[in-house]
Amino acid sequence: MSYILATILVALATISGVNIQSSMQVALAQGLPLSSPACGQVVHGNITLTANLVCEGDGLIVGGDNTNINLNGYSISGPGDNSSKVGIAVPHSNNVVIAGSGAIRSFQAGVLITGSENTNVHRVTFEGNKIAIFMTGSIGSTIEQNFIGPNTIGVASHSSIGVQIHANMMTGNDLAGVTLVNTDKGQVDANSIGGSRNGIFLDAQSTKNTILYNNVLKNDVDINNADGLPLNINGNELLKNNCFVSQPSGGCNPQ
Repeated sequence: MSYILATILVALATISGVNIQSSMQVALAQGLPLSSPACGQVVHGNITLTANLVCEGDGLIVGGDNTNINLNGYSISGPGDNSSKVGIAVPHSNNVVIAGSGAIRSFQAGVLITGSENTNVHRVTFEGNKIAIFMTGSIGSTIEQNFIGPNTIGVASHSSIGVQIHANMMTGNDLAGVTLVNTDKGQVDANSIGGSRNGIFLDAQSTKNTILYNNVLKNDVDINNADGLPLNINGNELLKNNCFVSQPSGGCNPQ
């Protein structure tokens, strides 16, 4: 399972990066306005959706720091989870907020955060995506109070630092609710995660992460530290999680 998850994440990081650059160049060349967002548009500043977006390509691409996107109860829908398209991309932009209520559906990645610091995604519904929220090369992302599922993977972090995954409801994400690959010093807490092959998965290169106060139930493996790697090898902590099956054993505190 660790090989499968790592392979998916590396492949998506490579493919999505190419598409973001292409979409950004097209939007800038067309000089699209920033006031009423359309599919494929680069946006910056305070953005509020006023209608649903149904996109054949990428959804929105953040084009600068301090951007706030309010879905305002509307949805962004894409061409399917087997496409190479992204719902909202946050490339190399800091202090970005993506807020619901609202939904992001049917993309390869619902939200892709790459090379960015202090992104916050909250109160958004994600369903029908390959990965609902995917962070790669990011620092200090906060993912909180979202409804995530069903997707193939709920929240994924690759080569990132300090991710905070807090108080999300994750149901029916096939491979994993949360998966951390080469990710350090993050915290996963107060989430409800069920109906996945792995509830929470950490690979061997993910170190010094804290997993606590989660309800992780009715998964094939509720909490999986690198397919059973002892916690003292990569320094992750499992504290007061309500679950039944962990690898290595002893990582659950059923209530």
